[in-house]
Amino acid sequence: MDSKAADAVAEAQSAGAIQALVQDWGFARDQGRWDDLEALFHPDGEIAVSWFRGPYAEFVAHCRRNHGRGSTAKHLLWPARVRVNGSRATAETNVAILVRQTIEGVAVDLTSQGRFLDRVERRNGVWRMVERAALYEKDRLDPVEPSAQFNALMAGADAAKYPAPYRYMAYRVHAAGRSLAEPVHYDGRPETEALKAGYAAWRDGR
Repeated sequence: MDSKAADAVAEAQSAGAIQALVQDWGFARDQGRWDDLEALFHPDGEIAVSWFRGPYAEFVAHCRRNHGRGSTAKHLLWPARVRVNGSRATAETNVAILVRQTIEGVAVDLTSQGRFLDRVERRNGVWRMVERAALYEKDRLDPVEPSAQFNALMAGADAAKYPAPYRYMAYRVHAAGRSLAEPVHYDGRPETEALKAGYAAWRDGR
């Protein structure tokens, strides 16, 4: 096998390993496998989602404490789009986040569509994530059972004050007594465009 072919095989193997990391994250997060979840990132990893921004280990600790306390979540992950450059890579993955939560006595289902943007690095021969940012595209909130109570809840929600890409995610975060971890990312936001450019520059060594 010549060097060009060998490089192509190595890149494909790396992409496969990174795609597995992304899929493993969803299973570990949703099933409460906390040690597995923490092991998917390097120790200095960072994450930014609607309700948390900071060290990944703290994120896992928050998830562990809140698991089963008022809401349940499922992350549906599509195959990741991976770009590898030596020991650095980026991954972009479509995701649907499904959350069931009770707000003011009304059971509701949130459906949020977006993407996970990941920086991934191979250290000592092992690929792990070093940073993840959730990028939100659109969402909706539905009653588990249609009712006048749900209609009244929405009438008083004032959800329109939040940006459309994460309007009902923001509403449900505040309803749970949390604050948004600004900036919450969506396409076209200046901070988000800078983030995407920074990920690419880091991967390419620029």
